[in-house]
Amino acid sequence: MKKIKIKGWKNDKEIFIEASNLFLGSADFLRPDNMEQVRTMYDEFLKNGGNAIDTAEHYRYAESAIGQWLKETGKRDEIVIFTKGCHPKREARDVKRVSAKCIREDIEHSLKIMDTDHVEMFALHRDDETVPVKEIMDELNYQINIGHIYAAGVSNWELPRIIEANKYAKENGLHPLTFNSPNLSLAKPMKPRWPGCVSANEEMVNWHKENDLTLISWSSQAGGFFSGRFTKDHCDDEEIRECFYNEENWERYDRCIELAKKKGKTPIQIALAWVLGQPFNIAAVIGPEKISELDNSIEGSNIILTKKEVEYLNLEIEHYE
Repeated sequence: MKKIKIKGWKNDKEIFIEASNLFLGSADFLRPDNMEQVRTMYDEFLKNGGNAIDTAEHYRYAESAIGQWLKETGKRDEIVIFTKGCHPKREARDVKRVSAKCIREDIEHSLKIMDTDHVEMFALHRDDETVPVKEIMDELNYQINIGHIYAAGVSNWELPRIIEANKYAKENGLHPLTFNSPNLSLAKPMKPRWPGCVSANEEMVNWHKENDLTLISWSSQAGGFFSGRFTKDHCDDEEIRECFYNEENWERYDRCIELAKKKGKTPIQIALAWVLGQPFNIAAVIGPEKISELDNSIEGSNIILTKKEVEYLNLEIEHYE
């Protein structure tokens, strides 16, 4: 599996975190009462060269299961952990939690639950634009300096706030944000899948092309839109229908089918290859529930698309040959 490098800091020295370009997400199987499946999925992921796992304080039981797996296997040094914090609590979804205090609380909670003294990557799960970037960046730098995290990033932040935060860091001699985790998929959402979510638009994609900031895409396969489960005339998932059901996305789907037939692959593998085929440092979070789904994504991550094929799938050009 291809590796990407994310800039970080450890013991006051610049490092590069080497992570697989697939991050194994915290799907529903990731629970302490389901450890047999957890072991099977993680073993398969590692066997195929994966080493990066995506989780969050907000994901109920995921970090407990990860901590149990790490304790059982002793493979902490083989794993890159990417966790997130500062998401509203489930019992108070309208109360924002973006503050230095919440950053500290959530990092300390995640470290305790996973029984580790650090995570390689930490991101704010949501934003609150009323909170100055000074407060956020000062606390993230403190967490880097004490070794709790090696690299800081954001998830679901709009581009102007990312630029503002890194401008503040540069002007004040601080470590900048080194990764961004928005949604990026071939199917373009018409509305956020969940409140407060951000998808990478054309401006953000172009910015990543010009700047040294890694993109970690969540929902990289658009919730299974390209899996064959959905058709124009059938959708039993209201969320998918409201997000992705439009003519442009169906045209992207048709082009995926075309390229998949040509390459002997599946449309959902082509859609994943499109994400990983972006011309900048990028990885994709996947959420398989079965070994067959994991293996399908691993195979898709190995597909190399030409620049014209990438543009063709995204409706930027009419022909790729």
